Order: sequence, then structure tokens, then C-alpha cells
Amino acid sequence: MSEYKNFETIAIRTQSKRTDNREHSTPLYLTSSYIFNDAEQARALFAEEEQGNIYSRFDNPNADEFIKKMTLLEGTEAGFATASGMAAVFSSLAPFLKTGDHIVSSRSVFGNTHKVISEILPDWGVKSTFTNLTDHKDWENAIRPNTKVLFLETPSNPTLDIIEIEWLAELANKHNALLVVDNCFATPYLQQPAKLGAHIVIHSATKYIDGQGRVLGGIILGSNENIKKVKTFAKRTGPAISPFNAWVLSKSLETLAVRVDRQCENAERLAKHLNSHEEIASVKYPFLKSHPQHEIAKKQMKKGGGLLCFEVKGGVERGRKFLDALQMLSLTANLGDTRTIATHPASTTHAKVPEAERQLAGITGGMIRISAGLEHYDDILEDIEQALAKSK
Repeated sequence: MSEYKNFETIAIRTQSKRTDNREHSTPLYLTSSYIFNDAEQARALFAEEEQGNIYSRFDNPNADEFIKKMTLLEGTEAGFATASGMAAVFSSLAPFLKTGDHIVSSRSVFGNTHKVISEILPDWGVKSTFTNLTDHKDWENAIRPNTKVLFLETPSNPTLDIIEIEWLAELANKHNALLVVDNCFATPYLQQPAKLGAHIVIHSATKYIDGQGRVLGGIILGSNENIKKVKTFAKRTGPAISPFNAWVLSKSLETLAVRVDRQCENAERLAKHLNSHEEIASVKYPFLKSHPQHEIAKKQMKKGGGLLCFEVKGGVERGRKFLDALQMLSLTANLGDTRTIATHPASTTHAKVPEAERQLAGITGGMIRISAGLEHYDDILEDIEQALAKSK
């Protein structure tokens, strides 16, 4: 438990113990290994009879601080920080699956996550079924006696679909399965899946946690029992985060709340504006009343998030012209940055997902995903408006 009650204070004031140098900000611990006081301490540490640092693939003070903050913010007992978001995805699944097992996943997941589940896990003899994220019956019908994991993103990437986490947690418990929730889009500031029943929560910390497009990182959070399995797997396979990246991400958490507040504000204003725009066919944003799961979003999210997606009139060709006409917005596959980003999911982040699966997930050729940044709203809007005008 934290000595502080409020999210912002926890994110700022949770800190590693100061050294004799009395530093205000946690220093970098750029070391691969640690000195043992004597042979007996070395033995005791490796035997796990004593707690302490052995090797930075296992533990590091910078990683420990980042993990501690995230466990407090997400409301979990333990965590393990990884080198990237995809390392977190894979390391949240591999320790809990073996040959003959089955995983049920929403088809509305990041493209590489889809590939891990549909192509890599089958090579291990792990079968999978993809479901419509929002269809309760689809989830229920997909579960088999050998189903060990239910996996999802909510809001989903890139369609921003939402399911009630509490309901899915009850379903997972009923079938003795593990519920793994990718909380990257919401961040712990807007949503805490573990408090709603999720067994494991993961993040690509590269996105909103860093928030400035600088470093890669990921994190897996859950109970002591589950994270012990994750750490055992990770110690053997080596997806650990670097001390430098962990240090950056821990510092980044200090501004997460203020950044996400501004991003949510910009995204919601933009969604409302575009929702009645004559050049836009449709807009999707969790806190728009037109969103199919609007009430669920309001129930389990503090705000609507910093992402929206829309369909320009004219389909894929108009969409490409729109992207090429943008002058300020960045064309990149990242999200959660201080800079507003425009992405065409069908040709980038989800390009390798089979066309049929993309269509079932609602990822159309004309869909544009916007990750609202921290610029002045008027400047974001002006760039989008001029691009819509030029792309007619």
C-alpha cells in the first residue's frame, strides 16, 4: 500500500530509497550486475532465501521503482517490466500456456498481438479462437474445456470497441481461465482492470506511459502468484527492460495525469466536431453518445481517452489524400505522444492481419486513427480541416 491516496501524488512521490548522496531525483543504475558481500550472501540470494539484486536481467533499482509505481497505480500486488510492449504481450501468455491448451482472444487487438496468437502460439501446439470483442455470446461459445487464457484490449486497437471487464472476469473465473487485459489505450489513470477482476494487466509503456516518443518498454502486472510465473519465464528468456528506459518511464509517470487530461480534452472536442462534419462518414470515440458501448465506457473509464477514429467520405483513396495533405500532424504508427498523430491502420499497424479478419474487426480501408497530442486544439483542428479541404 502507498502512503499517499491520490493518483498524481503516488506517480510523483513513489521513489527508490535515497542513497547517501541525498539526491532529489532517483539516479540511473547503469550496471549489469551487483557485488555480493560474501559467498554466503551470493548463495542465499540465488536460493531466494534473501531478497536483493543479483543481475539486471532479474532486478534493477530503476526497474523496481517503475514497477512499484505501476502496481500502486493499477492496484496489483506485483509486476515485471519488459523491453517493449510486445515483450509484455508474449510474456503475459507464454508462462501460462502449453501444448494442448487453448486461448480465446478478441480479434480487435494490435496487429502483432494477433500474429503472436494466430501464428506463433500454434507452433507450440496452442490453439486459438478469435471473437467479436463486444459479443458476450461469442465469448461464451468460444470457450473450450482446455481454454486457459482470455485476452483482450479495451478500448480496442484501433476501433475503440469496449466490453465490460467485470462481466468477462466472471466468465474467466467460471471457466478457471486467466483474464489478461491490455490497458495501453486507457492507462491506469483512466481505467484499472485489476480492480474490475482482471488477473493480469499489461501495457506497452512505449505509448502513453512514456508519452513523448522516446523509449520502448512494457509491463506486466498482477498477483504475486501470477507474476512469479512471469518472472521465472522472463529470467530464462531475457525480455527485461533496460535500466535507462525504466528510469525514463518512471519519470514520465510523474506527468501522466496532466498529459492524459489534455489529450482526452483535445480528443473529445475533435470527435464532437468531426461527428457532424459534412466530409466525415462516421466517428468513433468512447465518450460520444453515438458510441455503441458509451454507457460501459462511462462506467469503467474516468474519461474517453486520447484516441478517436473516423471514416472520411471517399474511402481509402480519399483517406490517403487526407493523410498526405496534413502539414502538422505526424504520420507515424505510434500513439500517446505529446504530438498529435494520424495513422492508417489497414496499411500500417494491422497490414499483416488477414483482410477477412480486419473486416470482421471493423478496420476498414478508409479508417483514420488520431492520437490527440498536447498542442493547442485550434492548431490540431486547423490542420485537419485544411487536409479535408485539400483531399476533396
